[in-house]
Parts: sequence; C-alpha cells; structure tokens
Amino acid sequence: MRGGEYPLAFPAFTWEVRANDRNYHKQFKKRFAFCLSKQKYAGNAIKTAKYNVFTFLPLNLYEQFHRMANIYFVFVIFLQTFPVISTLPWYTLLFPLSCLLIIRGLRDLIDDIGRHQSDRNINSRPCEILSGKSFRWQKWRDIRVGDIVRLRKESFVPADMLLLCSSEPSSLCYVETTDIDGETNLKFRQALLVTHQELVREESMAAFDGRVICEEPNSRMHSFTGTLTWRGETYPLDSERILLRGCRLRNTDVCYGLVIYAGFDSKIMRNCGKIKLKKTKLDHVMDRLVIIIFVVLLVMSLCLAIASGFWAKMFQEKHSYLSAFYKHTTPAQQAFFSFWGFTILLSVIIPMSMYIMFEFIYLVNSCFINWDLEMYYAVKDIPAKARSTSLNDQLGQIEYVFSDKTGTLTQNMMSFKKCCVNGTVYGHGGKKEVLLFFVSVSQLLGDLWRRQRHSHSPHVVASQPMPIIAQLELSF
Repeated sequence: MRGGEYPLAFPAFTWEVRANDRNYHKQFKKRFAFCLSKQKYAGNAIKTAKYNVFTFLPLNLYEQFHRMANIYFVFVIFLQTFPVISTLPWYTLLFPLSCLLIIRGLRDLIDDIGRHQSDRNINSRPCEILSGKSFRWQKWRDIRVGDIVRLRKESFVPADMLLLCSSEPSSLCYVETTDIDGETNLKFRQALLVTHQELVREESMAAFDGRVICEEPNSRMHSFTGTLTWRGETYPLDSERILLRGCRLRNTDVCYGLVIYAGFDSKIMRNCGKIKLKKTKLDHVMDRLVIIIFVVLLVMSLCLAIASGFWAKMFQEKHSYLSAFYKHTTPAQQAFFSFWGFTILLSVIIPMSMYIMFEFIYLVNSCFINWDLEMYYAVKDIPAKARSTSLNDQLGQIEYVFSDKTGTLTQNMMSFKKCCVNGTVYGHGGKKEVLLFFVSVSQLLGDLWRRQRHSHSPHVVASQPMPIIAQLELSF
C-alpha cells in the first residue's frame, strides 16, 4: 500500500493446472446457485444458443411479452371476457394474437437452430489429444484442462494453451488473430527454453508433470500472469507464452500446448458475455407509441363514458319507457361500464395487422440478403448470410461507423506500374516487364556482393558507388 492511496490490486493465483492429470481437476467443485455446484474446471464444449427443448416456450413467451403491444392486446382480450362490457367474443382477438406470437416464435426458433448448428460444428472439430503415450484424434468437446494438444499448420487453437514447443527453431510459433482482434498480420509466440529442449518426443510429453499456477479465468485478452513449476524449478509465464482460443496456426508445421483454460473459461468466451434480449431502436419507439396511444385511449373512453352517463340520465327523464333498461343500475355504474366498453371499441387504433406485417417483412428481407448476388464474394466463394431474421432492422439503426484505419473497411492493393533502373524503363505493369525488373535488380545486387567479396577493405564499395538510378512508381 502506498501512502495515502488504496492498496494495489494483484490477481489471485488460485488456478492450478497439472499436466496429464485429469483426475486431479475433477475433484474440485464450485457453487453457482443456491445449493447447486458444478465443476471448477469447465469442459471445452461451448453453447451459444438461447433455448433448448424445455426452455423454448417459457423463455420465448417471456421475451415476447417484453413488448408493450402484446401486453396491451392481452389486456383487451381480458376485458372481452366480461359479457357486461364485451362487444365481441374474446377469441376473435385471441386468434390474431396467437398468430403473431407463433410467427415471432418461429423466427426466434430458426435463429436459435442456426446457433445450435454452429455450436455443433465447432464442438465437433477434430484435434489431436495426448492419451496415454500417443496422440489420438478426438473432438474439441473432449478436451479437458491439463491435456496436451498437438496442433498442425492452418488449424485453429481449440482452447487457451501454454505453448510447450514447436517445430520451428527456438520453439517459435506464428499465429493469426483475425477472429479475436481483426488483425491479419502474424504474431509470434515462443515456448520456454526448458520445455523446448526437454519435450522433444511423445514419450517425454507423456511423462511431463509440470504444474501451472496462474490467475483465475478472466476477460483480459492481452495479459496473463503465472508460473510453471517443473523438476523443482519455477519459470515465469506471460502472454507471450499463451496461445488463445480462436487463433489460427500459420507458418508453423507442428506445435504442442498444455490446456490452461477451456470452454467458457477461455478469454474469447469470457468476452462474449451472456446472450441478452436485444431490442432495436424501432422496438423502443413502438413501445413508447403504444403507451402514448393507450393513455389517449383511456382519456377518450373516460370522456365518452361521462358523456354517455349524462345522455342516459337526460333520456330517462324525457322518455320514461327507457328507464326499464337502467332499472338495476345507477348512472355511475352505467358510466363505469360504458368506459370499459368504449375502451374495447377504440382498441383497434393499435392495429395488430401492422405487427404481423412487420414480422413477414423481416423474414422476407433476410431471405433477400441471402439471395443478393451483388453481395456474393466470388474469390472465396462466400455468399451473404443473415444469421438473424431481424438483421435488416438492426442494420437500419446504424448511425455511425468507426474505423481505426483505411484498410479495415477497404482493401489496399499495390500493382507494379513503372520502374527505371540504370536508364532502362520497365512499365505498363506487364508480367514480362515485372519479371525483367526483378532479374535486373537481382543481377545488380549480385554484382554488388561480388565486389564486396573481392575487396580487401570494407570501405571500397562505399568509395566506389555504382551508378544505379531507380525510380519506382506504384498505383493504388
């Protein structure tokens, strides 16, 4: 603690991982709700879908009745169940409301089925896991904390792992982090020298019993602090030794890693957060309009009810034969019943057909996005795909697009246009002229290297400069 300041916060090193020891990790539990507990070290299977067979109906209805219009329609149906004030049978409004709920439920079901399929594909990806004294092909969902995984070139990293060694010199490993931060440039990771020198065969991998003590799972993507204890020695670890889930192995034939965080404990999944109910700007506007219209409706019904009460009292005085209709009611009761009757009559000012039409428009527009040929990328054979049926509504609410650099939204491409080397002009960007340009440059560099080799002094080349004049013009 510094003078006059708060105590410094350090991460708690309570996460212990033992290599090749699944039984050790299975014994730990943690409480997550009331008296229920679950495994402290999560498996590697992920689940991003919102519903399952049992929770779809209650959760979907709960989400749908967050819309003020649905609550309003249910309120009107409830009023129509009273014969004294009802103007139409209650089921006449229940049928269109049921159609609206079913259409929205089918939309949400289609979106969630896509999430289930995506989860299934990711969890079923193949990987090599050390089992016994050899590596066997298994699926991502079979990975557990403490396993040693072998990755090959162009494969994705299935979990947050400590790099043990690789086929590159000094156990360097090159990864692409496009799925994490959008950067396409390669980043390198390097294993500890001791694991690079000792873990050279599968037998040594199977005998590896190192122990990693580090911080609890968190969402900090670019920081990691921990230690590796092996053979009585302790080695510090940082983020340069860690391969994060979602990275892709590049320019490295083979590498080996020890799983530290798996599944929802991995940093990329910690940053995803929980799936929340999303409401677009249009939904918020419609909710406010429904509240305003409902208040106006109540005011109009109140005015009409008061007017009808005075009108009925006046008619009873002038026409005594009408008193039989109001024999058992007072003017106040008549006004009360008239108020709710007018509320039902004026409820059509919020049309349910408009909401049903919205649902069809969202569904059809999402199909149009999938069928749009102008959005098809022929180079990689990738069509447009709307993962949500309300995507067009969400895209329509975008007001600002922020970009850190030009190449994020566009593509920087350089093409050879013209070059002049020693008076020889290479131009027009033809393949033959580009080849001649590189041949000429290589010959000049070879001549320069030969002069330096036969020179007795390293300053001879500098004292006798070659008459090379080069101009390079690139077009963007």
